[in-house]
Amino acid sequence: MQFWLTLVLAVQLLSALAMIGLVLVQHGKGADMGASFGSGASGSLFGATGSANFLSRSTAVCATIFFICTLVLAYLGSGGQRAEGGSVLDRPAAGASAAAGAGASGPATGAIPTAPTAAPGASPAGAASAAAAGVPAPATTLPAAATPPSAASTSK
Repeated sequence: MQFWLTLVLAVQLLSALAMIGLVLVQHGKGADMGASFGSGASGSLFGATGSANFLSRSTAVCATIFFICTLVLAYLGSGGQRAEGGSVLDRPAAGASAAAGAGASGPATGAIPTAPTAAPGASPAGAASAAAAGVPAPATTLPAAATPPSAASTSK
């Protein structure tokens, strides 16, 4: 399996490099106008129009090989297993199932911790027992909300 993976990866890299080279060698659409005024394209190796056909066909062959190698690498990378259907979001994450299997030893990975809050009429003894258990006491006072200047200036 490792041999096939290496072989397909090498073929993909070679086809990618060949495709890059072929695209860089090709002339753009604006080069045809210059060829009609004696630019020297008629004296090329493949003739005036033969190079465009040869290069475009070679690029298409390299692109096809690259695409096939990409599909084969995706198949080999997945271990040859097919998806069981549905979305990836429908399946549980591997970390969540491992944390659920661990039991109640601690919070699950990625869980958002919440702090306990004291009742409005709670006694100081309850806060002391919570502090002894290592739980921080909740804030008892909140800062007053300032009135925005635009609201104060608009009311006359």
